[in-house]
Amino acid sequence: MATLIAPCHFSANEDAEALYKACKGWGTDEKAVISILAHRNAAQRYEIRLAYEGLYHEDLIKRLESELSGDFEKAVYRWILDPTDRYAVLAHVAIMKSETDYNVIVEISSTLSPEELLAVRRAYQLRYKHSLEEDLAAHTTGDIRKLLVALVTTYRYDGGEINAKVAKLEADILHDAIKDKAFNHEEVIRILSTRSKTQLMATFNRYRDDHGISISKNLLDDGADDFQKALHVVIRCLNDPKKYFEKVLRQAIKRAGTDEDALTRVIVTRAERDLKDIKELYYKKNSVHLEHAVAKETSGDYKAFLVTLLGQED
Repeated sequence: MATLIAPCHFSANEDAEALYKACKGWGTDEKAVISILAHRNAAQRYEIRLAYEGLYHEDLIKRLESELSGDFEKAVYRWILDPTDRYAVLAHVAIMKSETDYNVIVEISSTLSPEELLAVRRAYQLRYKHSLEEDLAAHTTGDIRKLLVALVTTYRYDGGEINAKVAKLEADILHDAIKDKAFNHEEVIRILSTRSKTQLMATFNRYRDDHGISISKNLLDDGADDFQKALHVVIRCLNDPKKYFEKVLRQAIKRAGTDEDALTRVIVTRAERDLKDIKELYYKKNSVHLEHAVAKETSGDYKAFLVTLLGQED
């Protein structure tokens, strides 16, 4: 369930006028920006952008970029984008880092539906004049490249059918590959990148039943390399994305120096999806409410914006 609290009835023109006033003159009224945008869903935000451009002949996103700064600006920018465009931007930023942030690519390719992933690939191409897979292949090498390109180019079957014989066979293939430390075996990549999520659930469950340990726990050892870690993230995102995102938030908050990029990414991308469930998981794991942990580790308008998206007024 979502944490976003948005009104059923609103006026895009009134919101556009209020945002114009908030950005007009000396200084920006950040509280007004938060009170509007952090309480509007994707469709409503799109209407506001259209109304703003129609009224003032300028792009609201560019205006906010020029008026805001720091982590607050980055969070608002990513929030106001259409979700498909947002994922395209997140993917591009991850790819263009000095070392590609494969976790973000795995999140996008493994948690979205086939249609959503296809839409992100189209948005990426429109925005950057390259394909997502082209840029990904150009900035990665070896086994990581094979895995990530396979994940972003797949179009998984999205139905609920399960083949128990296939689950047994492929659980054994995965077990043998892990036992032999043949993590880069082409069958491992084929199974994880092409099978439906429902079929993979059956395979992972069969693996646990037959071998007495979950595949994600069996995969990581003390000497795990980047490819093993990437496979681990793939399995976690496919198997239980809510648990995965809870851990991302926990690590972002508890590390020495908050990881604002990860914190922003998860809250902004999940607020309209399942952030309420992730919040509940966070409390069970940490005995602290997520909004309180976020408030403690952030400050100012950035803090106010995030805790509002979490369903609580600052």
